[in-house]
Amino acid sequence: MDFDDLKNSGVAEMARNIKEKMLDYISDSHSRTVTASAGGGMVTVVMNMNHQVVSLGMEKEVVNPDDIEMLRDLIISAVNQASEQVIQEMSRKLGDMATQLKFDMPPE
Repeated sequence: MDFDDLKNSGVAEMARNIKEKMLDYISDSHSRTVTASAGGGMVTVVMNMNHQVVSLGMEKEVVNPDDIEMLRDLIISAVNQASEQVIQEMSRKLGDMATQLKFDMPPE
């Protein structure tokens, strides 16, 4: 199969569509967020799809100068949970794109 065959088979158009979908997904990643919490909601983290923490909230009761280690552990837990949610969402989205790619493939 030479270049003209590939071009005529729709592969070039399919590649353009994939590129467009990926660019849309990337440009949209700043605005999409996940939320995770720890300590029964005492600490809450909002993270965007670029793994940037955009918000950190905590209840007054969790801020105890005598137990900074507990606060640190809750923050770490909430951030890690948010990060895992981002990874799962990205995997799901990329899986959806891969599935769509299979259906977009031209017949052999």
